[in-house]
Amino acid sequence: MKLKVITLLVASLALVSCDKKNEGTNSTDSTTMNQKEQVVALLKSIETGESAPVAVINPEKYIQHNLGIKDGLAGFGEALAALPAGSARVNTVRALQDGDFVIAHTDYNFFGPKIGFDIFRFEGGKIVEHWDNLQEKPATANPSGHTMIDGTTKVKDLDKTEENKKLVAQFVSDVLQGKAPEKLTSYFDGDNYIQHNPAIADGLSGLGAALEAMAKQGIAMTYDRVHKVLGEGNFVLAISEGSFGGKAVTFYDLFRVEGGKIAEHWDVVEPVLPAEQHQNKNGKFSF
Repeated sequence: MKLKVITLLVASLALVSCDKKNEGTNSTDSTTMNQKEQVVALLKSIETGESAPVAVINPEKYIQHNLGIKDGLAGFGEALAALPAGSARVNTVRALQDGDFVIAHTDYNFFGPKIGFDIFRFEGGKIVEHWDNLQEKPATANPSGHTMIDGTTKVKDLDKTEENKKLVAQFVSDVLQGKAPEKLTSYFDGDNYIQHNPAIADGLSGLGAALEAMAKQGIAMTYDRVHKVLGEGNFVLAISEGSFGGKAVTFYDLFRVEGGKIAEHWDVVEPVLPAEQHQNKNGKFSF
């Protein structure tokens, strides 16, 4: 596996060197794929070992925000080399783009079954920065029969992207951060709300029941700061830091907006690694 990774990275560097002769395009010259497709191919290469998709990474400037992985292209390669041979599985279900940022929502087997969000930033047609959030994949569906990854995938209402981003940002502020909790019901179409959190049922009724159960167990969930809101059309991703059960976590919340109301929700919650375990100094929340 380590030999395959080294070969993959060497091939990548060779392709990048050739691409420099034709700078100025907005995508990798060796392919006709758009940036979302390039990201999907890059993630799939974790499973297949294919070298060509890695050429989309700028080897001279690749900033890694996963605190458990070393910086740069070499850190990416080292992480792949640590995977047990033949264990990786990657199925990206959603890909969204907001300017230079591409978001992927993926079902992984990456050191075990996980659901993850990856964010890549492009610059000059190359990937120069990466953030992610990963959560262990539950063995069963949630109380309403939904998984963390299923549901609607179609991107629409592109003309409403900014409007929908503002709606979600305000919802996070009012409700999740608790600045105006009395406005909760105004963000939803009655009890019509599809929930993909593994422990919560559909509807505001399901959310209320889950919060009540948490309160009885003395489990607190706080959203301290929203770092970034990205979206494309009817999908909006909010990246926040806070705590769950007294432990520091990162919240990645994906919302689908329909008719000016929040209609569907997916999330990934990951504990923040303690400082002594950080493999890079780039920060989990530096956007």
